[in-house]
Amino acid sequence: MSTAAALVGLVLAVFGVRMLVTGRVPALLARSFRSPREAGGYHLLSGVAVLMFAAGTWLPDVAAMAATVLSIGLVAAAGVWFRPRASAGRRE
Repeated sequence: MSTAAALVGLVLAVFGVRMLVTGRVPALLARSFRSPREAGGYHLLSGVAVLMFAAGTWLPDVAAMAATVLSIGLVAAAGVWFRPRASAGRRE
């Protein structure tokens, strides 16, 4: 399971980097974020957090706990700094 989770995190992080580099966001995501920077940053931080959390399963106890705490911090940062917004047609 941790290998699959690490792969998901890697794909999500690469997807975020691609949005940041190209400035292009898929239409489905463009409605939820105000800019390509927000969309890319959100997916990059979330992907790195999942990757770090999955990598923690291969680490010793203290390092695994540190990886878990850091991954929770990254998800919190992504949610605060780059949180998805309600689209124009929906209410918040």
